[in-house]
Amino acid sequence: MDLLNTLVDKGLRRELPSREEALAVLATSDDELLDVVAAAGKVRRQWFGRRVKLNYLVNLKSGLCPEDCSYCSQRLGATTGILKYSWLKPDEASQAAAAGVAGGAKRVCLVASGRGPTDRDVERVGRTIEAIKEQNEGVEVCACLGLLSDGQAERLREAGADAYNHNLNTSEGTYGEITTTHTYADRVDTVQKAHAAGLSACSGLIAGMGESDEDLVDVVYALRELDSDSVPVNFLIPFEGTPLAKEWNLTPQRCLRILAMVRFVCPDVEVRIAGGREVHLRSMQPLALHIANSIFLGDYLTSEGQAGKTDLDMIADAGFEVEGAGTTTLPKHRADALAAAAGAAGGCGSAASAGCGSQAEAGAGGGCGSHAEAGGGCGPCGGHAPEPEAATEAAQGAGAVQGARTDLVAVRRRGAGTELAPNA
Repeated sequence: MDLLNTLVDKGLRRELPSREEALAVLATSDDELLDVVAAAGKVRRQWFGRRVKLNYLVNLKSGLCPEDCSYCSQRLGATTGILKYSWLKPDEASQAAAAGVAGGAKRVCLVASGRGPTDRDVERVGRTIEAIKEQNEGVEVCACLGLLSDGQAERLREAGADAYNHNLNTSEGTYGEITTTHTYADRVDTVQKAHAAGLSACSGLIAGMGESDEDLVDVVYALRELDSDSVPVNFLIPFEGTPLAKEWNLTPQRCLRILAMVRFVCPDVEVRIAGGREVHLRSMQPLALHIANSIFLGDYLTSEGQAGKTDLDMIADAGFEVEGAGTTTLPKHRADALAAAAGAAGGCGSAASAGCGSQAEAGAGGGCGSHAEAGGGCGPCGGHAPEPEAATEAAQGAGAVQGARTDLVAVRRRGAGTELAPNA
């Protein structure tokens, strides 16, 4: 297939495909799907071999969010039955992180609901990062705290953060239909602040919110222009109690095409399968590993993932290997650029092994943003004991389309913020 041969050649050279080529990937037929996966796999193996990076989410502050993001189970006014609690203490967060590290996670992602952190919240997060790094040698820490004010990214980096996550989520043209309490430009500004501070920028998208193919291509091209080293691809988890509860628009085949398009546009970045992979990819998850080189281990912020051991078995059975702590995730040209950016920003930071960063060369891949899970939250994190509420299973979505499985959405009711062991 001439299209796929062209895309492979461009991916091996880190050359940007045309918009028409990216759209053509999304328009391929089911008969062509395995060819699409195989082509994207060639690009993935060029830059990342057969390694799979494991990431682990710690939800430091759950619910109680004043923002109105339509996809989010923690949004203002949501009736999703999720756990709601305020700041975890640093030692509680460190214990939660240790479960993921023990399962093979190389990076811990600290997420908290809210619009963005206060300076006091940044100090709290700093203490949490220090506690995690003291007790888990060699672990990377990514913060996901919402919109950043001037100077906050620098303080997070000084505290030991390696990366900052803030997702663009959808295209600029449709952003106002999804969220009204902040703007697309606000999100771009936060990613740029993280870059300028020498943090590895992580920014991605949410697919399945009713967007067009053009919207998907727009947001992925914007992510490449922002030059993030890590691009999480979330698939909408349609929680009952949110405005997008009935948006069951994805099939496993559609998800694979979206991942392949992201890989072709961002060939040398960490493409991470994030929230919703179990719900929408289902038994096709192993095929997705041939495209993406990174996943979350275990549960997400407010929804259940498959068991951590199942993730590890899936990786091994598909012929891949878990990336070790001593291995640099990024290709050398990106890791070197990240180290240079960190040095230019001042301080040290653990740049070389981070899973994202700032690639200055023309033709390198795209940006990242503030939402680590399609049904989850973003915001600050910090310091007093949680008061978990009894969680319930989310009601099943109605009006399923294209064979979507609406029976797989369950609210997370274990791990951080509860008395039950995490699923890691």
